[in-house]
Amino acid sequence: MPSRVAVISDVHGNWHALQSVLAAIEAEQPDELWCLGDLVGYGPRPNPCCVAVRERAALCLAGNHDLGVLGQLDLEEFAPDAIASAVWTRGVISDEARSFLESLSPTARRDRVQLFHASPRDPVWDYVLSAEAAEAAFELTEDPLVLVGHSHVPLALAEENGTLAGGLAPEGTEAELGAGPRLLLNPGSVGQPRDGDPRAAWLLLDFGSWRASFRRVAYPVERTQEEIRERGLPDALAERLGRGV
Repeated sequence: MPSRVAVISDVHGNWHALQSVLAAIEAEQPDELWCLGDLVGYGPRPNPCCVAVRERAALCLAGNHDLGVLGQLDLEEFAPDAIASAVWTRGVISDEARSFLESLSPTARRDRVQLFHASPRDPVWDYVLSAEAAEAAFELTEDPLVLVGHSHVPLALAEENGTLAGGLAPEGTEAELGAGPRLLLNPGSVGQPRDGDPRAAWLLLDFGSWRASFRRVAYPVERTQEEIRERGLPDALAERLGRGV
């Protein structure tokens, strides 16, 4: 197991957010970068996002938007704005980016860590945003640490003897790794946060000090908004970035 790991999720073609997060991660010099999926969809710059993560990540999962763009999921299962974005992305994605996405799976496992794009119950679609979903996630896994993405909401949940604790994890939240309660962590979204904070989110796991630290990074939101509008993507996708919803 590497000593320090940066975890990102839900980049969604937001190149300016990803650049800012990668710069913050580089300053921390972790041993590895893990990505929990959804590199594409919604955002205007899918290709550089795929290339950057492919070059840097030791582990990357496939998300539902990645699979939708690849044609492995029926787009009728998506919301209208997501469908419009997926259709547009299919027309611009490079062979290099497509090949990388095709190599990914929505689940993975490392030493004492289980990773899912969405949840253990449904690695592609299920949102861990309720006590019932969290309880199911812990019941269906056995390792001390479970990592999920998909909801775009940073979470730090603990389970011990059937009792749940924790919740939203704003910037500065820390969780204790190792001995004690099992943990389920969601790093939040790099490219489209939905917790009311428009800054890009990521998570630092330090297995040396046994701490998990939730981080946020400001980025030029207006540049991504301009690029969304220039490409004729739904305006709502630009608007929501400024509010983090």
